[in-house]
Amino acid sequence: MTTLFRRAVHAVGAVACLLTLSLTPSAWAAEPVASAKTAADVALGKKCLTCHGPDDQPGIYAEWKGSAHAAKNVDCYDCHKAKEGDKGAFEHKGAIIHVVVTPKDCATCHKTEVAQQQRSHHAKAGNILASVDNLLGEVIGGPAAVNAGCKQCHGSTVEVDAKGKPTPQTWPNTGIGRKNLDGSLGSCSACHARHSFSSAQARTPDTCGKCHMGPDHPQIEIYNESKHGILYRANVDKMNLNSKTWVAGVDYTAAPTCATCHMGATKDQKNTHDVGERISWTLRPAISAKLNMIRLANGDEFDQPEGSALPKVGDAVKGSTVTEVLTWEQRRNKMKTVCATCHTSNTVNGHYKQFDDVVDLYNDKYAKPIAAIMKELEDKGYLTHQPMDAKIKWTWFEIWHHEGRRARHGASMNGPDYTWWHGIYEVSQHTYFKWIPELKEVVKAKDGNDAFATALLDKYFKPIAGHDWFFNGMGKDQIEKVRKGYEERYGKGSMK
Repeated sequence: MTTLFRRAVHAVGAVACLLTLSLTPSAWAAEPVASAKTAADVALGKKCLTCHGPDDQPGIYAEWKGSAHAAKNVDCYDCHKAKEGDKGAFEHKGAIIHVVVTPKDCATCHKTEVAQQQRSHHAKAGNILASVDNLLGEVIGGPAAVNAGCKQCHGSTVEVDAKGKPTPQTWPNTGIGRKNLDGSLGSCSACHARHSFSSAQARTPDTCGKCHMGPDHPQIEIYNESKHGILYRANVDKMNLNSKTWVAGVDYTAAPTCATCHMGATKDQKNTHDVGERISWTLRPAISAKLNMIRLANGDEFDQPEGSALPKVGDAVKGSTVTEVLTWEQRRNKMKTVCATCHTSNTVNGHYKQFDDVVDLYNDKYAKPIAAIMKELEDKGYLTHQPMDAKIKWTWFEIWHHEGRRARHGASMNGPDYTWWHGIYEVSQHTYFKWIPELKEVVKAKDGNDAFATALLDKYFKPIAGHDWFFNGMGKDQIEKVRKGYEERYGKGSMK
């Protein structure tokens, strides 16, 4: 991907789409705001335009004027108004307002969409604060990098100064998991960028690509190299992105976008703002697991790994009551319903078999044995229990957090280069020629020899057939096959 294209991707929206996917802005349910307006509300809304109108801020004004909000008589004050005593509220030109518009504000008109969003993975993105990623940013990197980097996607915890205005350390911020003063989570403008709130923008892959990109989760790069991405760019004029309804196979057929697969409507399935509902694997942690989803009466939900006992509907869990249980198979079938719009069952099932095989390869050949050895090193005093204080810990972090994720995500979204060269190839190279030498160094530093490292490799690596070449070398038949292939392509003697 070129630098210019990366910058273009960065500049468009944020994270994945918080869009009412089957509706355009002209169909948004803005009536609750418009019908509840008082004469004072109308006057204050007009007053906003004396400073934020076409003369002083033509960009904001033009975007709003062409939006569905303007068409539905929803103005600045309708979204920014607050009550005296609200956190973050302050007096401004005779009105009580707040700067940070939250999902709770949007729920006045978009109740269903916000309820789905609030329980989703997106809303919880701010919980990165308890992760190794946050340690790297806040402690090893520095707060300034976190404020302008990590939190711009994951979300800040909004704070206000003595005058009730947001602090510059926490605002501006449109992070998808932003923790708002009113208790709501996230930012609808992460995907519905203010002040036009365009359906077309929220449906495009570039919106998701602001955050779903880079060395640790390159979904936009993978999408762009996939057949889906190629078809989208070749046929973007056929995508009907501003359609009132946006049902795959009905309103458009040229290509799927991120929104199509993870959120979009089909003939047999409604759209959703719960972006994780159709995901059957978690591809983010060191070791992947298939996930069941538990939904609760309080509006929350959580994932539970395959293999653990599932609660039943009606059970008391986490201070609430279970209302729905979606197994990983049911979640996968929801995604397969989208796939079936364009593909036969053989194609869909074949894709999932290839995808599952890559995840199993990564898990079983690399992640599980390395994780087991790292645990033994800590338990036996060769390493501390503190994160990121040894070279081998950084190497292991990059194996699973970077190249390991790239391989898994590449397989999930039909990106062959990311599955292999940016994925399993680098996992292999770094395991065999960085992590294993570092393992021996760690053991030798304590014991004076690397015998225990050899014992650990014999215990956890040697029984796995895929590592046989490392311990015993390649067989003569394998070497001869490679030699013949080289000579057929490059000439006799080309392989020395």
